[in-house]
Amino acid sequence: MEETNQPPPQNILTDPESNTKNDDNEKNKAQNPWKLLTSLNGQQRITFVAAFLGWTLDAFDYFIVVFAIPYIANDFQMEPSVITGSITVTLCFRPLGAAIFGLLADRYGRRYPLMIDIILYSSMELASGFAPNFTVFIILRAIFGIAMGGEWGLGAALAMEILPPESRGLFSGILQQGYAVGYLLAAILHYVVIENIGWRAMFWIGSFPALLVILLRFFVPESPAWKAQKNVSESTGKTWLLNTKLVLKHHWRRFVYCVLLMACFNFLSHGTQDLYPTFLKAQLGYTPAQVTILTVVANIGAIIGGSLCGYLSQLYGRKLIIIVSAILAACFVPLYLLPRNFGLLILGAFALYFGVQGAWGVVPAHLNELSPSEFRGTFPGLTYQLGNLISSSSAQIEAKLGERFTKNGKPDYGLVIAVLTLIVIFLLVVLTLFSREYKDIDFVEQAKQSAIDNEKDEAEKQIEQENEKGKVIVEDINIE
Repeated sequence: MEETNQPPPQNILTDPESNTKNDDNEKNKAQNPWKLLTSLNGQQRITFVAAFLGWTLDAFDYFIVVFAIPYIANDFQMEPSVITGSITVTLCFRPLGAAIFGLLADRYGRRYPLMIDIILYSSMELASGFAPNFTVFIILRAIFGIAMGGEWGLGAALAMEILPPESRGLFSGILQQGYAVGYLLAAILHYVVIENIGWRAMFWIGSFPALLVILLRFFVPESPAWKAQKNVSESTGKTWLLNTKLVLKHHWRRFVYCVLLMACFNFLSHGTQDLYPTFLKAQLGYTPAQVTILTVVANIGAIIGGSLCGYLSQLYGRKLIIIVSAILAACFVPLYLLPRNFGLLILGAFALYFGVQGAWGVVPAHLNELSPSEFRGTFPGLTYQLGNLISSSSAQIEAKLGERFTKNGKPDYGLVIAVLTLIVIFLLVVLTLFSREYKDIDFVEQAKQSAIDNEKDEAEKQIEQENEKGKVIVEDINIE
């Protein structure tokens, strides 16, 4: 992927002397996480909280299905592998949501599309609890997938664009762990609700994220980077549609690269998590209480790993931390799946989730920094969700293979998850080695720089056209 090794034309790249002078100051800022946490102003703090809660509650709604698979299968009288098809459908429709809401965000700003998105996924979650059969259920989960696909890109872009560059690594790690927090909340709800009230009540409770819209409406400002880009587009006469075409024309290779990278990330995440509760219950015979304990401990590891590794990526670079975290996760795959001792499984789950989400903690910052300025509402979310599409059948593949390769008369989910996870970690490390990173880029300055780059492109294009005209005239004279 040659284009990934070239600096993006929109980026404002300061001169080497300026970078050298500022490196020490930036590193000192990054070395004090407490100062970074307390340095945000009121609007930055509220914006980050809103983005974090949006992703947390989105993940919470998604993982309700993961925990309820055996109960939904029993209610609808189907095999668990069939019910996991609803997870596949949800993941398949996420790219559509990322494209729809991302393009709206690039044209109209981040806030209002994000509000519409949250209302949509909350209403679909509520309706899922009333599904009379599997056909209706899977249709509702498809629409939920559209809404879920839009939330991450919009929330991450809004948060990363409003935060100071030197704090981006730390808050990237914390933001991404909204996913683990959502998983944790779903695990607790599974323990408290599912045996007492039933799986449908979990979906009814999951509709409460709609209340987050109030916070977005009245307290969260619009992205300053989007405003700067809008001003640039208006001053240069570039329409939203033309900007979109230019980005696709000049950055398609980087786009393809990021899709492949996110396919590995998503397979690593979903491949180790989606079928894990079913593995614990169906293969190992653990009770809901034991499944909850394991999941809670694992997600505590994820939250710590993601936050810490996101912070460390500000010191040592995005690529290095992704690679180290992925290798750490690979080391603990056997302990995560193969032991039958409950204590060892707890240790393995904590360590593996630490590594997996440690790598993921870098993603919000890394993808937004790789994104062209004109397309940041769409680029991170769409590449993320297209990667999800590629890996969308991970739980179903693991379930099918596990049911085929049995052990002691039971599906051997553990062995299948272990082998596929190690393959994906290898691919992720290889792909990461081929990427570039643009840590600490100023998104507002990047938007302003895009105007200069556009003018240069237009001037070069005009010169090229004039040269072509001159060449045609000369050729005509020679012919005569």
